[in-house]
Amino acid sequence: MDQQRDFALTQMRRSVEKLGSSAEGYGDHTLTRFLIARSMEVEKAAKMFVQWQKWRGGMVPNGFISESEIPDELEARKIFLQGLSQDRFPLMIVQTNRHFPAKDQIQFKKFVVYILDKTIASAFKGREVGNEKIIGIIDLQNISYKNVDARGLITGFQFLQSYYPERLAKCYILHMPWFFVSVWKVVSRFLEKATLEKIVIVTNEDEAREFRREVGEEVLPEVYGGKAKLVAIQDVELAPLQNGSTN
Repeated sequence: MDQQRDFALTQMRRSVEKLGSSAEGYGDHTLTRFLIARSMEVEKAAKMFVQWQKWRGGMVPNGFISESEIPDELEARKIFLQGLSQDRFPLMIVQTNRHFPAKDQIQFKKFVVYILDKTIASAFKGREVGNEKIIGIIDLQNISYKNVDARGLITGFQFLQSYYPERLAKCYILHMPWFFVSVWKVVSRFLEKATLEKIVIVTNEDEAREFRREVGEEVLPEVYGGKAKLVAIQDVELAPLQNGSTN
């Protein structure tokens, strides 16, 4: 299997060059994520990688999104970054009752990048390896119709699928109200099978108990049955990388 993967990686690097780009500076773990996302089909993985490079260059020209670019989204304090789960995946929580559909879609998209980049970076031990994954919690408790944002959810998941392949370990959806079921049916049509398989809608106490076990009490906030305090993502300070930025 390792020989097959190594061969695929070599072929992918060549394919990227044929597409007028370069994979120099990107490790095998990073490229492997794109291969897995495209079922180990080299040409498709190379195309996806080059599309990601172009997108990244346009969306994040400085290598990161500064908080000064997303003031409206940060003001709501609706995203929380909690540390590492039992499996050493960073835990990110969205409290949707603090969210309202964005009037500025460009700022919202930058906010999504800021969230994903910072959550992934919180798993780094001095430098990025390239195979880091994250756990997300979408908490729908106490939402009303004015908080519903199918477009925003679709944007977030499409960014994960197209530009952060194999970064999502699992996503838990908590407290889904009856009126949101139809919204979720619309959103799920835009999700790939591999993404849907990583999403768990927690609906009963057995599933809630398994959710708490998988995430871990030490990192899970008290409001969800854990021992931790909620920490807004903008209040989390990360150690500087030894080299490079998010790949």
